[in-house]
Amino acid sequence: MQGPINVLRPIFNKDRAIELISECLESGWTGMGNKTYEFEKAWSDYTNLPHSHFLSSNTVGLHLALEIPKRALGWDQESQVITTPITFVSTNHSILQAGLTPVFADVDSSLCLDPQSVRERITQNTRAVIYVGIGGNTQNLDEIEDICRENNLFLVLDAAHMAGSRIDRRHVGHGIDVTVFSFQAVKNLPTADSGMICFKSEEYDKYARKLSWLGIDKDTFQRSSNKGSYKWEYDIDELGYKYHGNSIMAAIALAQLEALDKDNSYRRSIYDRYHNNLSGRLNVKLIAHANPSESSRHLIQCVVPNRDEVLLALHEYQIYPGVHYKDNTEFKPYKQWHGSCPNAHSLSHKIISLPCHLGLNFNEVDFVSESLVKTVERWS
Repeated sequence: MQGPINVLRPIFNKDRAIELISECLESGWTGMGNKTYEFEKAWSDYTNLPHSHFLSSNTVGLHLALEIPKRALGWDQESQVITTPITFVSTNHSILQAGLTPVFADVDSSLCLDPQSVRERITQNTRAVIYVGIGGNTQNLDEIEDICRENNLFLVLDAAHMAGSRIDRRHVGHGIDVTVFSFQAVKNLPTADSGMICFKSEEYDKYARKLSWLGIDKDTFQRSSNKGSYKWEYDIDELGYKYHGNSIMAAIALAQLEALDKDNSYRRSIYDRYHNNLSGRLNVKLIAHANPSESSRHLIQCVVPNRDEVLLALHEYQIYPGVHYKDNTEFKPYKQWHGSCPNAHSLSHKIISLPCHLGLNFNEVDFVSESLVKTVERWS
């Protein structure tokens, strides 16, 4: 018996990260400043997205992604945001936190938004759509973009799983109103926790920078000169939040970015191994990605019968898959929409996420595959 084999486990570029963190400690600047700006530039260079703003998490970024246009465009409590029930709850909490109304659209077999369901949910009160690139998938994204353009809707790309995902060799986010990435501890580009928000609009980017620092018009680093002098005075003209990132997390992110493409390539090779092992198995269906050679492959998901029993049986082999995600309409804040997305509800009780991380070798992938097949056959 092998194990334990966990679903996700970060591997850090430790020596490089320590070197960059040491620079922060030696300079005495560990908050927002040197490294946060350095990483913002590096991320824009990597993605070719025009505005990159480093934050404390993807979750706060999603809130800003809706709060900024809400304030700028005057959205009210009747304003609706079309979203998915198959996501981590922070996606949909951001809608409520911004004082807006979520409207759930169904997903298709890719676990991504079904364009037809989105069209059916549009009303005179619809203001925005949130697309979640679950596992790094870009299925239907082009069509969702078209729908938003046709209906003058603001598009938020929740790219928590999409660091390194591309479409036709261009990083995801191009042409989209706002894209929000996650660099949380087990993501493809892991830190302890942090994120990045990339607005298409320069005006919205400037607004986000102010709101993420409590509404203050100049941050502390901007008020400090190269000569070490400090200008204390600043102004506040509206309520903001403490959402900014810090240089320690940015230092780790800079180290991780150096290996991101190589790491994602290895993740894709893990998927290929699973695909070869499980192809043709009637009771195990891997979730397909729209651009398999360009997906970040944050998750490798499959649909199985008797999911809960299969998970418990796999634990006997010390294999610990995950579930991404429970149908959000089963949670109390969203209960009123329960049953509105039958495909999402059904799939949420059948999906598992197979182990996929840089510490996993092909022998372990084979062991997981063999154990999964045995377990599914037992419960089919």
